[in-house]
Amino acid sequence: MSYYRTPEHRAKRAELIRRWKPWENSTGAKTPEGKARVAKNAWRGGVRQRLREEARMVNELIQMATENQILM
Repeated sequence: MSYYRTPEHRAKRAELIRRWKPWENSTGAKTPEGKARVAKNAWRGGVRQRLREEARMVNELIQMATENQILM
């Protein structure tokens, strides 16, 4: 069973959030070094793995072609 929020509840929460202003206390990289570090987060999120798999497939194709002397 999910929690149903009434329009009154939503209005009250919206007002509390407007008073609280969490966006003014947002965290994140501020320095150029920190921004460069976070820019590489996607590499941990799967991009590197996909590149490794593609490189592995290319290497296998090259090996197969070399063994069969398709490439000269």
